[in-house]
Amino acid sequence: MSKVYFVRLALYSSALATMVFAAGVQAAECSRNMQVPMAASGLSVVANGDLISGVYPEMLNQLSLKNKCHFELSIVPRARQEALFEAGQSDLLIPAVRTQKRDQSGTFIPLIQNRPMLISLRHRGAALSRLTEIFLVKDAKVVLVRGFDYGPAYQAFARKLEAQGKLMFEADVFSVARTLKSGAARYTIMEPSVIAGAIEADMRLSELHDQLNFEAVPELPWSENGVYLSKKTLSKTDAQTLGQLFEQVQQQQLVWKGLQRYYRKEVIADSIRPLK
Repeated sequence: MSKVYFVRLALYSSALATMVFAAGVQAAECSRNMQVPMAASGLSVVANGDLISGVYPEMLNQLSLKNKCHFELSIVPRARQEALFEAGQSDLLIPAVRTQKRDQSGTFIPLIQNRPMLISLRHRGAALSRLTEIFLVKDAKVVLVRGFDYGPAYQAFARKLEAQGKLMFEADVFSVARTLKSGAARYTIMEPSVIAGAIEADMRLSELHDQLNFEAVPELPWSENGVYLSKKTLSKTDAQTLGQLFEQVQQQQLVWKGLQRYYRKEVIADSIRPLK
């Protein structure tokens, strides 16, 4: 059944954030500053000029305060974030769904579980139960964020869409939301929290708050989402240090706790859950 979601940015206390993210994480030391390009992604990664905030930047910043591992954050388009990691020009890829392609460049540490969903506007997108039904909808186009990857089924679907002239790419989530609003595309695929956060952050998209449909489809099951540590840039010692650090983050469910503080329950209920 279709559900309509909206998001509200929670008040985030710095003192409490420090307690949540640093509690139980033992001090660790890295040999140098870690380079972490990030892509704007709803309230998970928020870019406002030189200020980078959101669930994951807050987590990394709080880890820096507790430990002697400093993370230098920068904002890039998602496709460039992916390319930099593959080329050995960044140390972490975060947040990231685990895929075979990414496993070639990095060591994965899961932090949460998530699943993308088929997203449309209520008055434009017909309710569908499978991705393949899109090919039966006349003139229906799908817009995706370039660089997003939710695994083999997602990639195969994108290739088939492109072959049939039904695919559009945009550089970021904000552009995808604007494309849906304009009617140039009827559907997109991503986590509900990502597009809901973008709508919250851009007043020009606020009218979409109560217009979004999210459909779980069998081709896009639950998967692990977390952080990749580069196999190309990190020394053995730094890789071990970061591995231990993020394993503690995993054990403490710190990302899940951060997501719960930033997002309303309705937004993450069917698409994000803690590790089991």
